[in-house]
Amino acid sequence: MNVRHTASSVRPVVEGMGALPTPEGCAFRVWAPHAEAVFVAGDFNGFAPDAHALQPEANGYWYGFVEEARAGQQYKYVLHHAGQQFFRIDPYARQVTSSVGNGVIYDHAAFDWGDDQPQIRGHNELVIYELHVGSFFVREGEGRPGSFELALAKLDHLVKLGVNVVQVMPVAEFAGDYSWGYNPAHVFAVESAYGGPDAFKTFVKACHQRGLAVVLDVVYNHFGPSDLDLWRFDGWSENDKGGIYFYNDDRSATPWGDTRPDYGREAVRRFIHDNAISWLRDFHLDGLRYDMTPYMRSVGGNGHDIPDGWSLMRWINTSVREQFPGRILIAEDMQHLPEISQVGEHGAAFHAQWDGAFVHPIREAAIVAHDEHRDLHRVRDALQTRYNGDAFQRVIYTESHDEVANGRARVPADIHPDDPTGWHAQKRSTAAAALVFTAPGIPMIFQGQEFLQGGWFRDDVPLDWDHSQQFRGILRLYRDLIALRRNLAGRTRGLQGQHIHVYHLNNDANVLAFQRWQDHGPGDDVVVVVNLSHEARSDYRIGMPTGGRWTLLLNSDAPVYGADFDGQTAQSVVAEDEPYDGFGASAVVNVGAYSVLIYALE
Repeated sequence: MNVRHTASSVRPVVEGMGALPTPEGCAFRVWAPHAEAVFVAGDFNGFAPDAHALQPEANGYWYGFVEEARAGQQYKYVLHHAGQQFFRIDPYARQVTSSVGNGVIYDHAAFDWGDDQPQIRGHNELVIYELHVGSFFVREGEGRPGSFELALAKLDHLVKLGVNVVQVMPVAEFAGDYSWGYNPAHVFAVESAYGGPDAFKTFVKACHQRGLAVVLDVVYNHFGPSDLDLWRFDGWSENDKGGIYFYNDDRSATPWGDTRPDYGREAVRRFIHDNAISWLRDFHLDGLRYDMTPYMRSVGGNGHDIPDGWSLMRWINTSVREQFPGRILIAEDMQHLPEISQVGEHGAAFHAQWDGAFVHPIREAAIVAHDEHRDLHRVRDALQTRYNGDAFQRVIYTESHDEVANGRARVPADIHPDDPTGWHAQKRSTAAAALVFTAPGIPMIFQGQEFLQGGWFRDDVPLDWDHSQQFRGILRLYRDLIALRRNLAGRTRGLQGQHIHVYHLNNDANVLAFQRWQDHGPGDDVVVVVNLSHEARSDYRIGMPTGGRWTLLLNSDAPVYGADFDGQTAQSVVAEDEPYDGFGASAVVNVGAYSVLIYALE
């Protein structure tokens, strides 16, 4: 925070927006270009609506300094326009009592971060766990959503699972106490029901102490639409629209409300830019994931109909790359556009994007009931997709909050709605998960996926943690897959490499095999054999990239992963000098029904 003193006043003029506490008191600055007068009311003046007037600055800003104001006190702005008076929560409020309550003066500098440092690794090393604070862990009978404090109790579960990134669904203050978070009312304030800003910082610090990076989901394609003090903030609007923070023409419309921000207004652009920077600077986050970017860059979700939205993303992301090197920026775009992760005047400068070209074919391959309807050519294409020549510019998954709600269930429930924990559901969902962890890309799972959480995602239904014991074999399978993906034993470096070669595809038998590598050689080359048939395959020949011993590191059909798994006899093999699949060597393998084998070159 920069403080300067003017020659005309002994009171400091503090740079920045919102409530800015200093040792001498608190400065307040707000953008309200159509207001005729602005006051600040709060605990420091008994919420008197006219006790402390702000003075006009250039470009519609208002500023004042209140010596009596201190961090922790509540406040609101009082704006006058066209004979009316409006009490408004500060758009830059760093803390609120609730979405319809008051702002709270908050001092980011007061939190003790100690020696906290970002934990993000190289993109080829990342394994993401998507988490919703309100339903991740809830104490039975309390009648309230989960919180950051409660989530701390399960961080060691994530460490043991092996993930190294926690992607938190939106935590900006929203209407009510239960929500997915994609209805932000106050984008600078942390949801009060989750514990507020200090609780979030404590959560981030605890994650970092355990080697977990934290990425936050942010929503800039719309605000609200409910409990939204930004709506006609200073009293002005056109066409019965939202006023200064929003488009006041047909560009305002989104699927979630008539509240698309006006990306062309400098103050609104700065507001969103400041918000993104604040999450990374003030909360020590390791990255951001933007919700549904097609609705930032276009009116209907297709094309580039809002150039200002496209340029805003590029400006924010370029700033992040410059100010916070090493942090990660992820887009949910789902339109397979390489420009999303391109840097330059035509790109949006994200590092990676959620890949619809992966999730939809892989889920379909797992869910389709009859083997003859399963198309391995689509699976092959999903495995090989990349953007701008970089396999790690995509995030790959079979479950996310979107994919397991809104009419769609968890993969096991989609496989067998009447028996979502039975053999078919377990075998086919874990085969699909194995493809997530063995394909090139940044793998992600959704909370509870690792222990066969059923049904569909709802913000008021917590995870059933009893499943982690009931299906501990499935949990172990996920742990083993993640360990191989992260090369924790030093034998599967190829799973962190760029390269994939799908060299065996038998659509009739539903068997596919592919090679993964980074530089080739022992400890690097990996072969993955996938059987997506209900029949086990015995003495099945596949090509091998080179002769020699290939050690079986994982058989997803092993009884240790499921009491009723078949335990198809699979073992390490020595590749013979018998040409097959375009290679000079081959081996005979046994692979169980709906199972995956992972081999490493010794």
